[in-house]
Amino acid sequence: MGMKLTDNRFMPCINSLSRPSMILLSLVFLSGCVTSSWMDTEIEKPVFPSPPDQARIYYERTLQSSADVEIESEDSAFKRFITGQRRSGIGLGKPFAVSVHQGRVFVSDTVKRMVVAFDIPQGKFLEIGTQAPGELVKPMGLNVDGEGNLYVCDASMKIVLVFNRDGKYLRSFGNPELFSRPSGLTVDAAGNRVYVVDTGGVNSDKHRVLVFDARSGKYLHSISRRGDKDGELNLPREATIGPDGNLYVVDGGNFRIQVFDPEGVFIRGFGGIGRRGGQFSRPKGIGTDANGNIYVADTAFGNFQIFNEGGQLLLAVGSRGSVPGPAKYMLPAGLTVDEDGRIYMVDQFFKKVDVYRPANLQPDQGYLVPGKRKEQ
Repeated sequence: MGMKLTDNRFMPCINSLSRPSMILLSLVFLSGCVTSSWMDTEIEKPVFPSPPDQARIYYERTLQSSADVEIESEDSAFKRFITGQRRSGIGLGKPFAVSVHQGRVFVSDTVKRMVVAFDIPQGKFLEIGTQAPGELVKPMGLNVDGEGNLYVCDASMKIVLVFNRDGKYLRSFGNPELFSRPSGLTVDAAGNRVYVVDTGGVNSDKHRVLVFDARSGKYLHSISRRGDKDGELNLPREATIGPDGNLYVVDGGNFRIQVFDPEGVFIRGFGGIGRRGGQFSRPKGIGTDANGNIYVADTAFGNFQIFNEGGQLLLAVGSRGSVPGPAKYMLPAGLTVDEDGRIYMVDQFFKKVDVYRPANLQPDQGYLVPGKRKEQ
């Protein structure tokens, strides 16, 4: 930073300061250190595609612990300033899926047996599903409806649990006898229907999507069966509902995306096994934006690929890496796109969620701005 606090020429000024002034000065120095020490802000934030091509997607930030969103108290900041300690917080254990409602980022954690919420506009960090009723065992797929209600698929209990936006338990539905290996979940914006992805297994024929009435919890019907023909699924992983109302399913064992109408009628599919762009190796997470573009995370590729609604590849974002960093992945999993078009990508190995911004959205626009809470 060009100077040290131990330099003699600065000590008289520091010694003459009152404690409130010391706190203020420490915050100034701390804010400077953010840009010149171990923080990622010193690293050039990647853009996609790389220059000289016109940027379409910007890496924006990473969420790893409560310290990434909670506002630090003056006393805590002063203590760190004096001791030289780095700020710490409640970190992720093994994140799996992600969903977002108006700047509140919900992440399921299979190791810590809870869902955490990073509320960036309000500077809050919440832990959900840690106590009965509504205690979680192995939360995996999750999604929010238009009101911010949170739906969580618990793979161990083989049920769906519903919480309000603040984590209050509301109800559960589903039956362990219905599922083989429930892993993914999506709900329509109106909160009418919930689609639960049942991954199945080698000795199971339950490779399908189960549909429930979101309010009553009544089981309605199932979509698809095990196979490799159009409309059939093999080890499905995740699902999302596009702006067209159709259901987009990651057909993991067939290395493709399958598209169904809300009633489960097959419409089309795209993808296939391979190492080239537009193909898949281990597809996992999926999301769609308001324009109908489809985003698919691939665990083996260490990236997510963006397709138009016709299945044509537009762009690939991120790469595999053995060292953590912006847009570097070892074990990517869940993915979602929020109301403003920001993309969120989970990496289980590096225990993080990376956030990206589309080029048509300015950094100070949308819900994901500290202190800028919008009303529904």
